[in-house]
Amino acid sequence: MKLGLISLGCPKNLVDSEVMLGIIEKYNIEITNDPEAAEIIIVNTCGFIESAKQESIDTILSMAAYKTEGCCRHLIITGCLAQRYAQELFQDMPEIDAIVGTNVYKDIAQVIEQVMQGYRVLHLKEEDFSPLEKGKQTRGALPLENSLPKESAALADPRKLTTPPYMAYLKIAEGCDNFCSFCAIPLIRGRYTSKPYEQVMAEAKDLVDRGVKELVVIAQDTTRYGQDLYGRLRLAELLHDLNDLPGLKWIRVLYSYPNTFTDELIEAYATLPKVCHYVDLPLQHASDRLLQAMRRRDKLNETKTLLKKLRERIPDIVIRTTFIVGFPGETDEDFAILKDFVAEQKFENAGVFQYSQEENTAAAVMPYQVPEEIKQDRYDELMAIQAGISEDLHRAMEERELEVVVEGYEEEEDNLAVARSYREAPDIDGSIFVENAPGLKPGDFIKVRIEQGFAYEVVAIRLKSLN
Repeated sequence: MKLGLISLGCPKNLVDSEVMLGIIEKYNIEITNDPEAAEIIIVNTCGFIESAKQESIDTILSMAAYKTEGCCRHLIITGCLAQRYAQELFQDMPEIDAIVGTNVYKDIAQVIEQVMQGYRVLHLKEEDFSPLEKGKQTRGALPLENSLPKESAALADPRKLTTPPYMAYLKIAEGCDNFCSFCAIPLIRGRYTSKPYEQVMAEAKDLVDRGVKELVVIAQDTTRYGQDLYGRLRLAELLHDLNDLPGLKWIRVLYSYPNTFTDELIEAYATLPKVCHYVDLPLQHASDRLLQAMRRRDKLNETKTLLKKLRERIPDIVIRTTFIVGFPGETDEDFAILKDFVAEQKFENAGVFQYSQEENTAAAVMPYQVPEEIKQDRYDELMAIQAGISEDLHRAMEERELEVVVEGYEEEEDNLAVARSYREAPDIDGSIFVENAPGLKPGDFIKVRIEQGFAYEVVAIRLKSLN
């Protein structure tokens, strides 16, 4: 029996997909990347903003087609879109055999058993696990071998890594307590829940023992880690213990928040050799008026103070951020404040999003919604400003030497390797193209010298291998 899984959205969702695949591997089920050959297809959806929701719907529809065009017998939908719109999806898309919520994805084995017995299953929380209705099977149900006991969901998370073997994501918490007015994540994923410290460390050790060289620490809000379980922030402590793991080379942290980025955490970044000098700090805006409307806990001057501390204590720090343009009520003056802030701070990496009006969020019903054409104009203008900044910073790097990890080769270019340094997060930032680099393998660490900088990538030459 073959199963295919499509994972959409953020790395946090990808970790959930890897846990499901790890559970599924305990059965006599073959994992395939070919949906046409899969008898079971799982789509782990994203429902964060409108474009992500549309991508999820399109993917579900395309996978549903394999019920007539391929081998698919059972279609299972999981993830944020499934959690948020479960009833609508279940009612409007009879092709779906099961919907699994974001907090019960570890029950995937039991859900598979139910759909293979001919049931349609709607499973959103632990106490509601039961078949909803008997479905008509046109191709018959396949037997599920090596059934696991129900208590398997309580065991330590198994994971089948889908990332390159030299890197993995380490999720340290679920949910979010920030309740930003534009964001539906707390409605979908629930309140912030830190993963127990010992469990995080055990998982990290297991990943490193399996050959992982770069751990990317993630949560919806990494800097809040530990507050709910232990009454104190423990991210700095966690970085110290991760830094002690033998065999690990890089520790990267994503999704930090300014109001919980403490001086203790800055010291951890500055003094721990394996912690990448890379800070991901989604700021969203620079106008205090809009920050208040967004229900952000920081103000412009406080953010500037934090950025100054980071750059003074860690001179080679790389700061990545994201901004929203077109938030309800954003005036030309608000946008001018944001442009001035971006031009002044010269962020190494910055992403820009057009505000998405998400139902059931506070911002969705705010007055003065910004027209789409103005959102687009502001997006284009801010992206152009950031592109110029990035190009200037990359040109200033010329002649600098860096350690990089090789990720592969450019198509049809055996001598042009694609790599990343501490300055680039996987699948988010630009790449380093390394010339004169034949014979390298993904996961090799080498020394390079930057030869030429462009807006979104740089070109380098290979100096020596470091493995």
